Amino acid sequence: MSERESMDYDVVIVGGGPAGLAAAIRLKQLSADTSVCILEKGSEIGAHILSGAVVDPRALDELLPDWREQGCPLADTPVTDNWHWVLSKKGKMSIPHWPMPPLMSNKGCYTGSLGNLCRWLAEQAEGLGVEIFPGFPAAEILYDDAGAVKGVATGDMGVARDGSHKADYQSGMELHAKYTLLAEGARGHLTKQLKKKLALDADCQPQIYGLGIKELWDIDPARHVPGRVIHTQGWPLSTSGTNGGGFLYHQANNQVALGFVTWLNYANPYVSPFEELQRWKQHPEIRAILEGGKRVSYGARAINDGGWQSVPKLAFPGGALIGCAAGFVNVPRIKGSHTAMKSGMLAAENIIAALNARRAGDELADYQPAVNASWIATELKLVRNVLPCVERYGDALGTILGATDMWMRTLKIGLPITMKHHPDNEALMRKDLYQPINYPKPDGVISFDRLTSVSFSFTNHEEDQPCHLQLKDPEVPITVNLPLYDSPEQRYCPAGVYEIVGRDEGAPRLQINAQNCVHCKTCDIKDPTQNINWVAPQGGGGPNYPNM
Repeated sequence: MSERESMDYDVVIVGGGPAGLAAAIRLKQLSADTSVCILEKGSEIGAHILSGAVVDPRALDELLPDWREQGCPLADTPVTDNWHWVLSKKGKMSIPHWPMPPLMSNKGCYTGSLGNLCRWLAEQAEGLGVEIFPGFPAAEILYDDAGAVKGVATGDMGVARDGSHKADYQSGMELHAKYTLLAEGARGHLTKQLKKKLALDADCQPQIYGLGIKELWDIDPARHVPGRVIHTQGWPLSTSGTNGGGFLYHQANNQVALGFVTWLNYANPYVSPFEELQRWKQHPEIRAILEGGKRVSYGARAINDGGWQSVPKLAFPGGALIGCAAGFVNVPRIKGSHTAMKSGMLAAENIIAALNARRAGDELADYQPAVNASWIATELKLVRNVLPCVERYGDALGTILGATDMWMRTLKIGLPITMKHHPDNEALMRKDLYQPINYPKPDGVISFDRLTSVSFSFTNHEEDQPCHLQLKDPEVPITVNLPLYDSPEQRYCPAGVYEIVGRDEGAPRLQINAQNCVHCKTCDIKDPTQNINWVAPQGGGGPNYPNM
């Protein structure tokens, strides 16, 4: 018998992002008496939400058709114009939008804070009777005797770094459910466990990722064009044979959300995604927008890049994967909130049908067919070869081939080819094959250092707790990563968590500054030997993003 207290619900949802909140709202819309709770690891809803964001309102229109009239902050800034630049070191070439398929248009979209959208959705959910518990990360999946998921348990609180119980120790709580939805976002730690245990990804391509690093700036009103959306590709990643690109969105209140996405399939171990963002901001076209402005926030998050071919089996006995836990991001559109929300809604509809049939704890067999028949599948199938084309053939030729592939699929011209992926950690090459990259020093005006940047994420962890960045083998960082790759964890982490100390004394060791962690999950993804395992820290720890 477990000594932990337990609570029973019809549905438990892990994660208070767009997918989880949309699922909760739809559940209550369809059955007001259904008991629903959301566990959110952040200190509040939105605290760990980070996205550009340009949002396609298609799912939101289906879920809450009058959202524009109900005070939703996303309605403040419709997209007004689009720019796509291919950058060289000092110049740019503008790419018109007319050659692109209609799917790529941002007409009818909105730009704003996804965190604030989630805060608003949480208000709608609570108004319908959904119980939301922020600051309580789900730490463990619970199974019944038949192996079906029966809920989750929150982590223990008040555990010291050495594992002992402090004076304020509290054991975790078990939340039992007829169905459990995992809506953890990209590289969720419970989703990762469940995929392995139940082989949910046995018949799909491996999921691949990008690292998105974002800043929010208050800029000179004279330089602000509300609703303007800018995307870039080319420099500076072109100098290291790496893929990705930048974005800059003019949002409400004279703010711009800007950032840089580095695909984590890069080979050069000296690449630093953080430094690539800093030098991208120094491009004359970007700097001209920022000069005279002030950075007010910073953060980072991994993004699912695998597309349709990397979507795993979605349903399992006792629950389902929704949103970015399943990987529904449309990479060419740089959008995933609408598909995430729609998947949550479809899962909710299938759960209510199951509950009405007096079922519980079984596999939601109709959920995956519902997704396959929805506009999620239609949209993702159209773009499934774009990223692999760019990855294989480079920015210029790959973009042309990817656009051609999109057009042919849009015009329903038969293309039976679906290109494959390889895990990001396998792409990293030895350090002796590359020269170190000489990144410029930050000027403190446009570009900054990592530790200063982390302070703008308002990250906080209780220091006297077990490290949530676990090494499967503590010797690997020094015996493998240091001699072969020059410790790439020092560079791919955007928060300065990993540091090699003791070199001068001839006794190097890896120091993990876990209190800096912004929960981006890059280390869990990119470590070449998969030696780093990210688990949930004690309640409420991590970034506290405002307006991100």
